[in-house]
Amino acid sequence: MKTLTALALLLGATLTSQAMAKQTIALVISTLNNPFFVSLKDGAKQEADKLGYNLLVLDSQNNPAKELANVQDLMVRGASAILINPTDSDAVGNSVKIANQENIPVITLDRIAHRGKVVSHIASDNRAGGKLAGDFIAEQRGEGAKIIELQGIAGTSASRERGEGFKLAADAHKFKIIASQPADFDRTKGLNVMQNLLTVHPDVQAVFAQNDEMALGALRALQTAGKSDVVVVGFDGTPDGVKAVEQGKLAATIAQQPELIGKIGVETADKVLKGQKTEQLHPVGLKLVTQ
Repeated sequence: MKTLTALALLLGATLTSQAMAKQTIALVISTLNNPFFVSLKDGAKQEADKLGYNLLVLDSQNNPAKELANVQDLMVRGASAILINPTDSDAVGNSVKIANQENIPVITLDRIAHRGKVVSHIASDNRAGGKLAGDFIAEQRGEGAKIIELQGIAGTSASRERGEGFKLAADAHKFKIIASQPADFDRTKGLNVMQNLLTVHPDVQAVFAQNDEMALGALRALQTAGKSDVVVVGFDGTPDGVKAVEQGKLAATIAQQPELIGKIGVETADKVLKGQKTEQLHPVGLKLVTQ
């Protein structure tokens, strides 16, 4: 009888362990030092709580090596599905392949993975957003305007696609792109890069920054230089970005819905774990926010 009881307890513990594993979804996020990705995490957490999952969040700190270590750590922790917001669309392929080898489904958020098998990708239409920003600048400054573009992190699909969309508008409106330089989606770098560019290009008429953090940094540089007539457009629709638009500081921002991206990520993982069909691409809507 004692043997049977011990066996039952062992079997129960095993089943409980398996149930806990099935309830764990991991979110490997590029950085939590950016309000956009904090909102994405919050949306994922709310949906995970709603659906009864544990959400394990790991911050890659914008470092592909840290990202890889995070995914390797998950192989030990036993997550049943991985939501990953890549630090770099090429480098993340190594992480995706590790999960593939363990048959753990991978869903990418906001940025694509160029290698490895991904069951679904959830993101805004960054190209459409970049073009929307360019068209708005054309409305404000006309054809042939002199533009500075602040780019995001090189190698990320978001930066590349936003740049491609903006180029479509720039070509259509015959913009003069007098400078195009990375500031890594960072507010301080946006400030520093813009200060340097202003010394060479004081005749700039508009700035397109590929996220709100860089836009706010550029705005600070322009304010310090006493230039209040430059149109600055950001991207993401973060709370700080939208507030700056409402105050008449930023001319506009292309608003994404990061909470919704996180929410759909968890919804998609839930469907995959239950063996249900899911779409390979989930486009999330965006809009132009002006005063």
